[in-house]
Amino acid sequence: MAIALRKPNEIEKLARAGSIVGKTLQHLQSIIKSGMTLKEIDIIGEAYLRNLGAEPSFKGLYGFSGSVCTSLNEVCIHGVPNDIVLKEGDILGLDIGTKLDGYYGDAAITIPIGTISAQDEVLIACSRDALYHAIENIKVGMRFKELTKVLEDFITSRGFVPLRDYCGHGIGTKPHDEPNIPNYLEGKAKQGPKIKNGMVFCLEPMVCQKSGNPALLEDKWSVVSEDGLKTSHYEHQVAVVDSRAVILTEA
Repeated sequence: MAIALRKPNEIEKLARAGSIVGKTLQHLQSIIKSGMTLKEIDIIGEAYLRNLGAEPSFKGLYGFSGSVCTSLNEVCIHGVPNDIVLKEGDILGLDIGTKLDGYYGDAAITIPIGTISAQDEVLIACSRDALYHAIENIKVGMRFKELTKVLEDFITSRGFVPLRDYCGHGIGTKPHDEPNIPNYLEGKAKQGPKIKNGMVFCLEPMVCQKSGNPALLEDKWSVVSEDGLKTSHYEHQVAVVDSRAVILTEA
């Protein structure tokens, strides 16, 4: 399948959807504290993004029950909002999708709940820094597999490993589109499609501590590492404009 090249007016629509994601994540980060439940966070996030004019694109997507993926501690991605209560020292991944005028936004952050351990600070920093490092290195003409290698090399240089079997993705008039962008390289970096102006996609480094092999929890959604240790996840949606990557999901 061909990777879509978006026109400037389409990128503007994607940026509007993305901006609402960024604002909602910023709002949640400012109010979340120990004692709140994951379900409360989901309700607040959905109300906030709806108030800004968007729909929660995750709600009902593939059967997902929430509007915000709330991935707590060892859960790396796709955490289901439930009645678990946050406590001091937890780390929480928040992944939000929006739909506005037929176009989608998608981004994620991992945040501390109160004071966290030094190791958890390093873990969160790895996924965040890997994301921005990769975005800074995007160039027209490089292959997506080369971008994957940039992500993997950064993660492993910090002493961590990428989660396997899950990946970043294209986005536009669908929440998930071509191409798939893993955080680990399979095959050779100099293979596959090249990055072009007008492409819009999500990068999302998912970082594990010892093993990148995934396991599903009983809810059939929450993805953890088989090592059972804490994980972290960051994501931005970017558009390639004038031969450089522009972030669409900042508040």
